[in-house]
Amino acid sequence: MAKRKKSDKEWLTEWKEFGANIDNATPIDLTESSVDRLKRVKRLEANDEEWFKYYFPNFYTSEPADFHLKSTRKFMNVAEYYLVRSWARELSKSGRTMMEVLKLTLTGKKKNVILVSNSYDNAERLLMPYMVILERNNRIISDYGNQKKIGSWEAGEFTTRKGVAFRALGAGQSPRGTRNNEIRPDVIIIDDIDTDEDCRNSEIIEKRVKWIDEALIPTRSISNGLLIIACGNIIADYCCITEMGSKADSWEIINIRDDEGKSTWPQKNTEALIDIALRTTSYESIQKEYYNNPMDGGKVFKNIIDKQPFKLKQCDYVVIYADPATSNSESKKSSSKAIGIIANKLFDYNIHKAWVDQMTNAKFIDYLFEAFQICVAAGVEVIYIYIENNTLQNPFYEQVLLPLIYKKSQETGIILPIRPDERKKPDKWTRIEGKLEPLVRLEHLTFNEKEKDNPHMIRLKAQFKNANAKAKLLDGPDMVEGAVAIIDEKRAAEALGAVESFRREPSKHRL
Repeated sequence: MAKRKKSDKEWLTEWKEFGANIDNATPIDLTESSVDRLKRVKRLEANDEEWFKYYFPNFYTSEPADFHLKSTRKFMNVAEYYLVRSWARELSKSGRTMMEVLKLTLTGKKKNVILVSNSYDNAERLLMPYMVILERNNRIISDYGNQKKIGSWEAGEFTTRKGVAFRALGAGQSPRGTRNNEIRPDVIIIDDIDTDEDCRNSEIIEKRVKWIDEALIPTRSISNGLLIIACGNIIADYCCITEMGSKADSWEIINIRDDEGKSTWPQKNTEALIDIALRTTSYESIQKEYYNNPMDGGKVFKNIIDKQPFKLKQCDYVVIYADPATSNSESKKSSSKAIGIIANKLFDYNIHKAWVDQMTNAKFIDYLFEAFQICVAAGVEVIYIYIENNTLQNPFYEQVLLPLIYKKSQETGIILPIRPDERKKPDKWTRIEGKLEPLVRLEHLTFNEKEKDNPHMIRLKAQFKNANAKAKLLDGPDMVEGAVAIIDEKRAAEALGAVESFRREPSKHRL
């Protein structure tokens, strides 16, 4: 269901409440002398974080993370910089940008600000906090004077008493005439420029990027520095943010968790709070909004079919295939590990069960033993277990995985018939598409319908549905390709063996 658009009356009510909150949150010391006030302001201006904390107590509610500090330091003392912030949701990319820009304008370093978004209405909404803060923040008014300029104070475009201009602009609108007297734009904020709908049409993105490069940015002055800050997640493989990021002085891609699976802003977002927030969010949405990993929907695997599983005991081949990532982390940014039970009857393959997730090595081994026990319990007589072991993984396989498997074997008394898959493999995407696309399209490769609600199977299907040459998560399809390739090799070897037997002793095969 489409989100209902708020009426002007509802927006007005919200902004009145916002202004009242700003007013209440910024009390001042009426007994402070002028000399003390000047000393305090000078001290605060010398330290960005202390300045933010004092003037924005209702925004600066948590101590910053290291990436906040490093990002702010990049441009606060230079006139020219191009920064793209692909910070995940809940990492305050828009809020911090607002505090930084207001400090630059209130201290006289910047004079003409344009805020751009995907539409004018959205740009106006994003600019409104700047206007309300300048109008209602008691601490700013006390230290920097009244900002509201009568006759030049309207939503979407306003100028302060000290001559700093702010203007909202929708993507594609003409930026001409954006001078502030003789001063051309010296700050361009681009926020929420991409939408899911727009990103489905590459022509819209191409046109918008061209507008940014050829119409928006050229409003600048040659002789004065320009600060460009673009805030937005990577919501598609091709979007305005990816194009701007490739040209920027700095493109910061910060996810909700780091490479070790820990919160990138633990002062605000604890591990427990992240888990609670993500528990009801779909896998694909989490990847896009919190990990800058767009799952746009690939064009290759469209015919994902759930089907009644084969009885494992009656199958021609049952292969357990494991694709280990060398990371020992449960980070949502790292490559996932994948294990699958792939069952085969004649020309049909069914993914009987799968384990696909970012996981520790210990959990990976536990799942491997679980897969083997499922096959044993089903009465499978010959169980093939292969673990991918290419040249990059070989030390990892021998030095990490095998000792863990041996230890687990001692604990359980179960000996796994493991073999390393040491085949020389071509490009991953070439293998996956070439081997599996025909099988999926013709419904010869199907998914166990009894597992359709299993989170691991859901993740595997999502990786198939979103698979393309640029996709970051292909570990599940890569695992399935490995198993299918092993089965095909065994079937071919069996057929070759039958031919050789016929050649050696043809009389045995006569009717």
